[in-house]
Amino acid sequence: MTTAAHDADAPTPPHNEPAIRDVEMYADDQLPVYLWRQAPKGLATRRQLREMQLRPGGQAPVAEIECRSGMRRAWLYEVALALPVRPMTLAKEAALDKAMAARQTCPSCQKRYYHCLPLRTLGSCLECHDGTPALPGTYVCLPPAQQAA
Repeated sequence: MTTAAHDADAPTPPHNEPAIRDVEMYADDQLPVYLWRQAPKGLATRRQLREMQLRPGGQAPVAEIECRSGMRRAWLYEVALALPVRPMTLAKEAALDKAMAARQTCPSCQKRYYHCLPLRTLGSCLECHDGTPALPGTYVCLPPAQQAA
């Protein structure tokens, strides 16, 4: 096949776009990127919105902020379009407590700790795994009827 025949088969780009585009594979739709502490007023990250008792509310991010010399990035949202956070209901609170109880309760000794246990790696608390004694103030022993999980 000749190059002239090959060029004839290729679709021609529209006249308003260049023939070759340099596309970054992992680019986020070319959002504007601001350096640390240089974002304009009226934009906030998810954590900053949460401190203001707000949530993005379905809006798309409008910019990015670059932290730690480009090693970390965070999306920025418009504060004016943010919605108030939804209130915690009893059903949500019970579901969160049940999920946390599964992460904090040792399957061997049934002690519920105040921190998450390494269940994926060790499978139990340190006391059951290798005999390291746990401080009495770091866990609660509940009867099986009162345990959430």
